[in-house]
Amino acid sequence: MYELVKAVINGEEKTDANQFIYALSASGKRYFLRNEILQVFADYCNQSQKPAYFYYSSSFGKLIQYTHEIIIEEESTWFVIRPKIASQEVWKLTADFSKFEQMTPQALLDVRDRLVNRYQPDILEIDLHPFYENSSRIDDARNIGQGLAFLNRYLCNQLLTDPKYWVEMLFKALHGLQCNGIRLLLSDRIDSGIQLAKQIKPALKLLSERSPHEPYEKFSSDLQELGFEPGWGNTAARVSETLELLDRLIYSPEPGILEAFVARVPAVFRVVLVSVHGWVGQEDVLGRDETLGQVIYVLEQARSLENELSEQIKLAGLDRLGIKPHIIILTRLIPNCEGTFCNLHLEKVQDTENAWILRVPFGEFNPEITNNWISKFEIWPYLEQFAIDAEKELLAQFKVKPNLIIGNYSDGNLVAFLLSRRMKVTQCNIAHSLAKPKYLFSNLYWQDLEEQYHFSVQFTADLISMNAADFIITSSYQEIVGTPDTIGQYESYKWFTMPQLYHVVDGIDLFSPKFNLVPPGVNENIFFPYSQKENRDSHLRKQVHNLLFSREDSQILGHLDRPNKRPIFAVDTINSINNLTGLAECFGKNQALQEHCNLIILTSKLHQDEAINSQEAEEIQKLHEIINEYHLNGKIRWVGMRIPSTELGEAYRVVADSQGIYVHFARFESFGRSILEAMISGLPTFTTQFGGSSEIIENQENGFHVNPTDLQGTANKILDFLEQCDTRAEHWQEVSEWMSQRIHHKYNWHLHSNQLLLLNKMFSFWNFVAPENNEARDRYMETLFHLIYKPRVEKILEKHKGG
Repeated sequence: MYELVKAVINGEEKTDANQFIYALSASGKRYFLRNEILQVFADYCNQSQKPAYFYYSSSFGKLIQYTHEIIIEEESTWFVIRPKIASQEVWKLTADFSKFEQMTPQALLDVRDRLVNRYQPDILEIDLHPFYENSSRIDDARNIGQGLAFLNRYLCNQLLTDPKYWVEMLFKALHGLQCNGIRLLLSDRIDSGIQLAKQIKPALKLLSERSPHEPYEKFSSDLQELGFEPGWGNTAARVSETLELLDRLIYSPEPGILEAFVARVPAVFRVVLVSVHGWVGQEDVLGRDETLGQVIYVLEQARSLENELSEQIKLAGLDRLGIKPHIIILTRLIPNCEGTFCNLHLEKVQDTENAWILRVPFGEFNPEITNNWISKFEIWPYLEQFAIDAEKELLAQFKVKPNLIIGNYSDGNLVAFLLSRRMKVTQCNIAHSLAKPKYLFSNLYWQDLEEQYHFSVQFTADLISMNAADFIITSSYQEIVGTPDTIGQYESYKWFTMPQLYHVVDGIDLFSPKFNLVPPGVNENIFFPYSQKENRDSHLRKQVHNLLFSREDSQILGHLDRPNKRPIFAVDTINSINNLTGLAECFGKNQALQEHCNLIILTSKLHQDEAINSQEAEEIQKLHEIINEYHLNGKIRWVGMRIPSTELGEAYRVVADSQGIYVHFARFESFGRSILEAMISGLPTFTTQFGGSSEIIENQENGFHVNPTDLQGTANKILDFLEQCDTRAEHWQEVSEWMSQRIHHKYNWHLHSNQLLLLNKMFSFWNFVAPENNEARDRYMETLFHLIYKPRVEKILEKHKGG
């Protein structure tokens, strides 16, 4: 970037740069983000009658395209430039553009503090760089999120470089495996890596003399004589394949062989899924406050993990020894459960054999608080004691330690960190949606927002858990490092300020192999293509059709004058980020859209008095006002009630029956489960371009990505699609089929669970061979927990104790 900045400062475009900064200053603001910077620059080019090339191809134009932030001070202007994904630079230019220099992140954070009049010298700096600088890491930003592939290559290289040491470490890892007191894979007859390598050949010879389908029990004693215990396979062919993979791994290691072998190692039997906030249950909970996607996700993940583990155990030949998987969803017990089952200590997950919801109550600091549902923003003071109590409960259920602890969301990830440290178990994080990038400027103005959101606690907890995690799974690449135009969610934690509390000068290593893309699936028993008529319930279909199109109810607003028009369907909770008001306004402002379509919105609430906070009430009121302002009655249906998953699945299909479309118009979406549900049901789906959800559709010439800040542009994209459907009748069907198949093949729970278990095995082995990599870092995280997190949550607790 040096040469580009120099070209602007020392060239003919210096005047343009000065005039552009003057144009920004004219607004009276001092802090500008990318969208506003680009808009003002476009206006400047237009007003100055610049030639077409200037916007993109001039030196200053190129600089602006790379710029994500501009801060204007009296004597200088600061540019935050992002020359490529996962890389940012800070440049300071004097007010007259005569001098420039590259600055440190620390200097920028001081400037941001001064911007909000909260500068503090000698502030605490959090720097994780020393814990990552000597670690193995990915070197190409395009491969970020492919940590497993990186580790496979790295370990194979190590096997080639120092085979004796690494074969011995592999032996030690395999030698220690057992389940329920049953020794697995290797007995004490094999006492070294060298002996293991030697014993494989006679074992393969023995197996070659057996029928491929001969069950393990028939030749188990012969294998045990050679030192091989159960777990290699359930038939002679399976055992032979596994041993051949090990033999090839020892003598000619390749990443594909390593992955295939590790996938067969029976090392995971007991898994904990931590999901604390919301109403974690199976009946009458969806649509309650802070309860929708995360509950569906964790229940489906539990079912899928049990299915995958059961299959792996069977193929390893261990089911005949009575070994079976045990999955526990760990959440909080809510005594005042409001008619749900959230007051049950233990509840079996439906359609499973051994997956359970284990509910542990919060400590009764104030029963008026802890006996009731608590918002995710207020839950923090209870998590440490919850983790201590949960450890006892988990050991009582499992009888031994689990093999993997998976955290969900910021609160669940912190509990996973505490449990993992106490129990010495591999930790996986799933953030789903990090709050800091979601709430604009939330870190900069945290003090103003603290009373309601307690961001100082949440962002500290995020830093602790994401750095302590052995591996992190994300649903998209963008969740980690964004796009050339946008900052990734995890990238936003690289450096930031919490004025007068601390500066994060290096908060996470984005190139760490801990990051892995493992998107979720969708329950195809509930969400399946509308065209599968044989799987649909005709009574349910009629019931849901009436709900969406004609039924009168106190929780339904609006009627449809022309119900045969194509429906635009949207499903979401009501808040400013999900932006249902923006969708209604887009529809209301465009007469052509109203001529072609009706708008059907499904939420859990309809009336202001149902809101749990003022922001939600404002959004509900705003949606009512938009409907009235644009006279949408007769063209809109707003269903504000909780419906079961089975009805929701049918709702997507009923809309598809009418060749409708689905629109996800959020201002930002980290992924979006409803997008998967709509697409697999066969609904052509338009989704926000901001966030990871845009990766789901693969864009098809950008036709289905919409900008929620551009109402006319969104309407035009929808109308273009509808015009193509009207012109060529099969177009809707082709898009419907393409979208449904994409979800079926790429976003399914079998792939998710298989990859998740493989990651656990690989990272558990990595921690076994190199435990010193993590201990110093985790001690640092404990320090942040005790010196920053705990004092902050004490303030919340004091407020709760006051009732």
